[in-house]
Amino acid sequence: MSATVSFSLPSSRGPRTVTMSYARVGTGEPLLLLHGIGHHRQAWDPVIHILAAEREVIAVDLPGFGESPALPEGLTHDLSTVVPALGALCEALEIERPHVAGNSLGGLLALELGREKLVRSVTALSPAGFWSPVERRYAFGVLIAMRQAARQLPLPVVERLSRTAAGRTVLTSTIYARPGRRSPEAVVAETLALAHAEGFTETLRAGTSVQFTDDIPGLPVTVAWGTRDRLLVRRQGIRAKQIIPRARLVRLPGCGHVPMNDDPALVARVILDGSR
Repeated sequence: MSATVSFSLPSSRGPRTVTMSYARVGTGEPLLLLHGIGHHRQAWDPVIHILAAEREVIAVDLPGFGESPALPEGLTHDLSTVVPALGALCEALEIERPHVAGNSLGGLLALELGREKLVRSVTALSPAGFWSPVERRYAFGVLIAMRQAARQLPLPVVERLSRTAAGRTVLTSTIYARPGRRSPEAVVAETLALAHAEGFTETLRAGTSVQFTDDIPGLPVTVAWGTRDRLLVRRQGIRAKQIIPRARLVRLPGCGHVPMNDDPALVARVILDGSR
């Protein structure tokens, strides 16, 4: 079941109201889940029921993605706005310093929340921000092509492709190592989410100057990378370990860029172990 929460953020033009959609389930210490660019909170569906057995899980649609509207005029889709928005979201939901796990853009946001000491632990799955200039240009080129395809493909074609493992491979093999495991309904929904993501272009533009360069002392940090990540290649995990030397670097065998669907049990274990 989804819900929405609204809160105020300062802007150069005065206070602005931000609304975010989320789902909240389970019991235990709070765990915030953050998806990647162009995705939606349902990216976490394969692991949520496992996590919810031990954590109170809050999966959010980032501003301009999924069911969350884009940020209002005066606020930009960049780290300096979205990180405080996530802090304000936790305050509005009366969650004090949750654990956080994020994938891709969500992994970068999770690390930024850790740097700001707004969370009690960080698990980052293939986080953005550890790329070389060439790797970033490649990843952005792939993302733009995926977005264009999602916007141009008629819905009946997407639905028809989603019904076969080969069709699901055509639609999602860039982000999943095992696209055939994704359900047809999920593939259709995430293709539509990518096509309709209001925050996509501005978020991608803001990412052109992003590089994560700070250590995160005094906080448990896990960085996990799929061995079959075709979007952000796994050597970026080595760079992350060099920048955050006390981080636990975990290999996810056989997993792609969005590993939650490729190996739900392994990914859930990594998140639970990282949020003790």
